[in-house]
Amino acid sequence: MKRPIIGILTWREGKSFAEPSYFRKMIRAGEELGCTVFLFSPPDVSANGKQIRGFIPAARGWQARIFPRPDAVIDRYRYTPTDAFKRYVAFRRTSDLLYTNNRLANKWKVHEVLVKDSRMHRWLPETVLYNRLNLQKMLARHPLLYVKPANGTGGRNILSVEKTSQGYHLLGRDKQRAKVSMVIKQLESVQARVKSWATRDKYIVQQGLYLNLVPGRAVDMRLLIQKNGEGLWSITGAGMRVGGAKSATSNLHGGGRAVPVKSFLVATFGEQKTNEIIRDCEQLAYQTVETLENHFGRMMEMGLDIGIDVKGRAWLIEVNPKPGREIFREMGMLGQYKDAIKRPIQYAMHLAKTQSGKRAATN
Repeated sequence: MKRPIIGILTWREGKSFAEPSYFRKMIRAGEELGCTVFLFSPPDVSANGKQIRGFIPAARGWQARIFPRPDAVIDRYRYTPTDAFKRYVAFRRTSDLLYTNNRLANKWKVHEVLVKDSRMHRWLPETVLYNRLNLQKMLARHPLLYVKPANGTGGRNILSVEKTSQGYHLLGRDKQRAKVSMVIKQLESVQARVKSWATRDKYIVQQGLYLNLVPGRAVDMRLLIQKNGEGLWSITGAGMRVGGAKSATSNLHGGGRAVPVKSFLVATFGEQKTNEIIRDCEQLAYQTVETLENHFGRMMEMGLDIGIDVKGRAWLIEVNPKPGREIFREMGMLGQYKDAIKRPIQYAMHLAKTQSGKRAATN
C-alpha cells in the first residue's frame, strides 16, 4: 500500500516558518502514523502542480526536497505580511489540491452565518459592525462592550468599553499587545477614542459579558474540537484561561494562565451545575462546527472561545479555524496535547484514503 503524503501549507521566508516547533511535532507524528509530511508555501508548487518543493526538519533548521503532489493538504497558513497573504488567498482560489480544511471568513461573516441558525441563538452575544451610531446604540443597551478587529488574532487590538460611576473605562491591548487603560467622562470623547483605535480594516462591536469568575480578571474556556481518523468530529479537550491583571482578554500570549475546566468551575458553581455547563459547552461546540461546515464546506478543527458568565451561562465569543494547542501542555495534559497534534494528520490520512477511493471509482 502506498505511503500517504501529506502537505502542510504555511507561510515561509527563506527557511523560516511561522510555527516551527509545532510543525516539527506534526512531521514527527506523521512518521509515527506511517505517512510522509512536509511543509510548503504557494510559490513552491510547480506550474503543472505535479511537484512541490517541500521542507522537512534537518539537524539544524530545514532542508528542501522535491515531493510529488500530496494526497491531502492541511492549510495552516497564518501570521503573514499583507502581500504574502494576498498571494495565499489567490493560490487557494485556484489550487485544486485536496484540502482538509476550507478557509473561514472573518469574525463578522462567521457571526452572520451563525446568527441565521436559530439553534445557535442562545449562545451568541449581540454583535454589530462598528460605526459611530452602532457604538452609541450598543452602549445604550449594554454596560460592557468589546470593540475588536474582524480579522484579529491573539488578543491584539481588542478594546473593552465599560460604563462605570466614574465614566467610561477603556481597557485593551494594541497591536504590540501593550496594555491601554483610561477613564473617559464624555461619550463624545469615547467615540473619538474608539474611532482612533479602529482605524484599519473592519471592526465589530460585541456585547460584553461579565466573565470575571476571578475578581478583576477576564476568564474564558478554550475548547478544541477536531475531526478524528474516522472523519468524525470529536472534542479533544478544553481548558480555562484566566487573564492577567487589568487585561481585557484572557489570551495566554497576554499574560493569562491555563487551568483545568472542571476543578475551576466546581469551585464556583458546584458539581451538578458544572456538569450542566460542560454538557452545554459540548453541545455548543458540535452545533457550531455543524453550522459553519454546512456553509463554508469541509473543516478539520476549530478552537472555540467560550465565555461562562457569573450565572453559569455559556456564550460563544470567537471561533478560530487554525487554533493553537499549547493550553493542554500548560495544564500538564500531555495526552490531549499529543492527540491535538496527531488528529490533523490522522484526518488528512483518512481524507486522502476515502477521496482516493472515490476518484478511483469514477475513473
